[in-house]
Amino acid sequence: MTRDEVRPLWVEPRALQPPVRVWRDWALVGVFVGLAVLETVLRQDARWFPLGSVEAVALAFTLLWRRTRPLAMIAVGFGVSAVVSVVAVVGHAGGPVAFVSMVYLLLLVYALFRWGSGRAAVIGSLIALASSGLSSALDHALVGDALFGVVVLALPAALGASVRLRATTRLRELDQVRLREREQLARELHDTVAHHVSAMVVRAQAGRVVAAARPGAAVEALEVIEAEGARTLAEMRTMVGVLREPHDAEVAPQRGAADIVRLARPAAGDEPGVEVRSSGDLADLSPSVGAASYRIAQEAVTNATRHARHATGIVVQVAGDWDDVRLTISDDGDPVPAGRPRGGYGIVGMTERATLLGGTLHVGPGPDRGWVVDAVLPRRGPTR
Repeated sequence: MTRDEVRPLWVEPRALQPPVRVWRDWALVGVFVGLAVLETVLRQDARWFPLGSVEAVALAFTLLWRRTRPLAMIAVGFGVSAVVSVVAVVGHAGGPVAFVSMVYLLLLVYALFRWGSGRAAVIGSLIALASSGLSSALDHALVGDALFGVVVLALPAALGASVRLRATTRLRELDQVRLREREQLARELHDTVAHHVSAMVVRAQAGRVVAAARPGAAVEALEVIEAEGARTLAEMRTMVGVLREPHDAEVAPQRGAADIVRLARPAAGDEPGVEVRSSGDLADLSPSVGAASYRIAQEAVTNATRHARHATGIVVQVAGDWDDVRLTISDDGDPVPAGRPRGGYGIVGMTERATLLGGTLHVGPGPDRGWVVDAVLPRRGPTR
């Protein structure tokens, strides 16, 4: 490995949001301590009982901080192992290392490469190799046995790095989905703002022409300009900070809430039918809210069509009141266990769009069967 290849590893940051200690960690410690003591008692070839017990208990508690302090726990774990090896040789209490103690160390190595920074991984690897080398030298191990020990340590390291890579890749893909949704929303808002500004200019020109002859018409024009200006400000608040890439701009006409009815279709073959129900006041919606309503309904129907096993029907309900627009999309597919996501990145995009407009979106299993997407959007768009 060259110096240029080592440098990126050295500056690799820690994995984001390592899980905190949970009751399972304490249960794991209790189980491993019990197994370690039991192994020390039952194995006649194991190290002296008090020494093996101290090692087992000391290493067990490193599991509690293996994700949040991986390098420190590596230092403690392999440091204890090295000290125990020295004491065993000096006190003539030799014997093979307990199997449970080896499992501790392998878990620590996995956690180091899964959650630690690149610098911690390099330093921790050196600590582990030094401790293993010392133990092999004290035990007068053959070269082949020492190399086998290195390979054993490399396996959890490779597994941890692989899991970390997959998790990092998924996070990047989620970020890309959110960015694309922001770009799409920014383009829609750009078109909406341009429409409002054009209407304001036309009304202002008309008001100036008729101001002298018909003052009432000029006042009416000012009222329209005020309303259009308020809408424009609301749209601008959302558009500020949202990235827009002109070279990726779509030229397809913008859909609205009135177009949701186009999603209705009869069942055909393995494809479930779609029923659209609307109620309440859906007129005069903010253009961005109308577009978001259609996009969320469309994405939810697409997800249900792809992922709802044995579904025969999908129901899209759209209801509007004075303040909000509520969309509920449900299917009658096979029950989905709680906590198991369905639909992949489509849910991320829907959630991002609803959040940007000041709304909410919840997904989860239905009360009896299938999957339910429930979105609430403020009908006038974002107010912040």
